[in-house]
Amino acid sequence: MRSTVRAAGVLAAVLALMPSAVAAQSAATAAAERVEHDVWYLAADAREGRGVGTAGLDSAAHFLAGRFAQIGLEPAGTDGYFQPFEIDPTAPGAAHTNLGGTPVMNVIGAISGRGALASEVVVLGAHYDHLGYGGFGSLDPDSNGVIHNGADDNGSGTAALIESARLLVNRSAASHRTLLFVSFTAEEMGLIGSQHYASHPVRPNESTYAMINFDMVGRLRSDSLIVIGVGSATELRGLVESSNQRFGLALSWQPDPWGRSDHSSFYAQQIPVVHFFTNLHEDYHRSTDDWDKINSAGIARVAALAADLAWDLAQRPEGLTFQDVPPPAPATAQAGRRASLGTIPDMTASPGGVRITGVRAGSAAAEAGLQGGDIIMQIGEHEVPDLRGLQQALMALQAGDTVTIVFMRDGERKEATATLK
Repeated sequence: MRSTVRAAGVLAAVLALMPSAVAAQSAATAAAERVEHDVWYLAADAREGRGVGTAGLDSAAHFLAGRFAQIGLEPAGTDGYFQPFEIDPTAPGAAHTNLGGTPVMNVIGAISGRGALASEVVVLGAHYDHLGYGGFGSLDPDSNGVIHNGADDNGSGTAALIESARLLVNRSAASHRTLLFVSFTAEEMGLIGSQHYASHPVRPNESTYAMINFDMVGRLRSDSLIVIGVGSATELRGLVESSNQRFGLALSWQPDPWGRSDHSSFYAQQIPVVHFFTNLHEDYHRSTDDWDKINSAGIARVAALAADLAWDLAQRPEGLTFQDVPPPAPATAQAGRRASLGTIPDMTASPGGVRITGVRAGSAAAEAGLQGGDIIMQIGEHEVPDLRGLQQALMALQAGDTVTIVFMRDGERKEATATLK
């Protein structure tokens, strides 16, 4: 009799749990379908690889603005959802192209904060451009004229950004920071969109609490997710681990916040950053990076994890402890012999020299007192008219050389002595 009663109780408990389990599975399926549709649209041939200067890139921008409006995000650009600007002809990424002066736009939406924390901002971002019709930057031989759809790079991150906004728009608390969703343009030309935002933020950089970046999150395999940049604040790893308890992803950690994606533009402004990444693959920067190879359910999981992390950051009453992370050690002894100054170049323009957005901790530039906003004009005997000139100067020098750096700061010519690393 007792065993029958016990069995009946267990069955009742299982039946009671079934509706919630079914609902959870249904929600996960719906999220994956939404993500898949967004990646499919962004990575369709009609978007022309979302290259700068193509109608496809403009189409993608308007698609994103429509998604933001549909979700219920507030317009937060300088022109509705858009932050329009032109590619500076002197930008290193525009050199030897006809793209100087091309109009482009970041796409920005917001969830306004509430209470005492409302004036501070958590930024979630992803670049939506790609390589267009191949050529420079492509890893396909003879790729000129072939559409590079960039489903993973970075249709996946853009879809994750949209999905995270969907998950966050209906959350509420008595006090929380503003959440800003930014789709960056021209990342493939040298982080131009994010550096433009960092130089012309719609909310002050000083009030930006943290930045979460999605770049290439479309190939989740074995539940393995790489988390980059957590060394930028002492609390970040613990916060990511806490958020991940609900998702059970196998996290790999890269504390170094420096990298070739948009979070670097924020870290250079001394803003803590986290970059989610599902690793490289054989289709990276090739014309074979298509939507049908995407793990849409995996993107939805990454977006949900990021949404939970963003919400924790938005409500957290304490500040984050920013960490000035030195660059990683050279991979080989030979690499260690190359002369390095340790500056972070501004890729948006070359104003008669190389303007820098920051310097790496422990670098020759840091020890010489260089700082963000300085414009390097000369290194030793070598003139530095642009980024190529800077690279040529460093190639002509050796680690251990002591040189005079000539630079401009606030319109004033200055000099500093640096010993190259």
